[in-house]
Amino acid sequence: MKAIEVLGTVDSCGNLALDQPLAVHNQRVRVIVLISEEDFDPDNEKLEPAIEGFRQGWRDAMTGNTIPVEQLWDGIDAD
Repeated sequence: MKAIEVLGTVDSCGNLALDQPLAVHNQRVRVIVLISEEDFDPDNEKLEPAIEGFRQGWRDAMTGNTIPVEQLWDGIDAD
């Protein structure tokens, strides 16, 4: 399954309108809606580093470029 992230708006009737068209035609899709619990500004520049960080983390996970959890604290002193 392939994931595509786009923003959209839900109107008063509960219909979803995407901000941009998808490059997918004549296919059924699964939609997962994430609703922010605080005001969301899609033009907020602070989101870009977070989005890129997520994308990099996803690429690392998909290619196996990971560290086992039990090794995360190796070499860190609690002093």
